Amino acid sequence: MRQIFLDTETTGLNPRTGDRVIEIGCVELVNRQLTGNNFHRYINPERESDPGALAVHGLTSDFLSDKPKFAAVIAELCAFVANAEIIIHNAPFDVGFLDVEFEKLGYPSFKEHVNKISDTLQQAKELYPGKRNSLDALCERYGISNAHRTLHGALLDAELLAEVYLAMTRGQDSLTMDLGGAAGALDGSGKAIAIADILVVQPNEAELAAHEVVLKSLDKEVKGQSLWRQLTLT
Repeated sequence: MRQIFLDTETTGLNPRTGDRVIEIGCVELVNRQLTGNNFHRYINPERESDPGALAVHGLTSDFLSDKPKFAAVIAELCAFVANAEIIIHNAPFDVGFLDVEFEKLGYPSFKEHVNKISDTLQQAKELYPGKRNSLDALCERYGISNAHRTLHGALLDAELLAEVYLAMTRGQDSLTMDLGGAAGALDGSGKAIAIADILVVQPNEAELAAHEVVLKSLDKEVKGQSLWRQLTLT
C-alpha cells in the first residue's frame, strides 16, 4: 500500500481571493515503511505573502522569485501522487488550494489524480474529542520531537505527520482471518497458514521503548495510570 503525506505552505488563507501555494512537501510510505522517496518544491506565487502567513513560514518574495511557477511542477506532482492514498492534516485547506491551482491550469480536481484522501485532523478529533489536535499537539501527545520546527515548512511538516500517523495507527495491522473455514492467517506471499504455525516474536529493546512512550502518552491523557498500564501490572 502506497501512502503519501502531503503538506503545503501558502501566501494566505483563502485561495478564492488570490492566495497561492508557495511550497509543497510529500513523503512516501509503502507498507508502513518510509522509503525516502519524497517530493519537495518551492513555487513562485507571483504575489506577496500576507504578513500573518509570512510569520508562519518565513518564505519571502525574494527567496521565491527565482523558483518555478505552479504550471512548471504540476505534471511532476500529479505523477508522484498518482493512485496513492494522500494523507493530510486538515485536508480541506490544502486540497482547496490545490484544486484552485489545478483549475487555473485546466486540470481535473486534485482528488481525480489520487486513490483517496484521508484527513488526520478528523481522525484525531474522533480519537481525542475535545482535545487539542494540531500537528504540534499530536507530536507532544505521541512523544515525537518537533524541537527543530521553529517555522512551518511543507516537507518538515509532512515528515512529522508521517511519524504522527504511524503512532496514531499503531496496532491497526492485524492478522487476516479466513472466515470461510478454519481460522487462519496469511503469510507474506498471501497463502493461508494455520494459527498454530504463527511464531510469537518477543519485542526487542527498541520496540519496548516505543511501547513505553505510548503508555506514557496514555497516562498523561488520563492523568494517572491508563487501563493498559494497569493490565501490564496485573
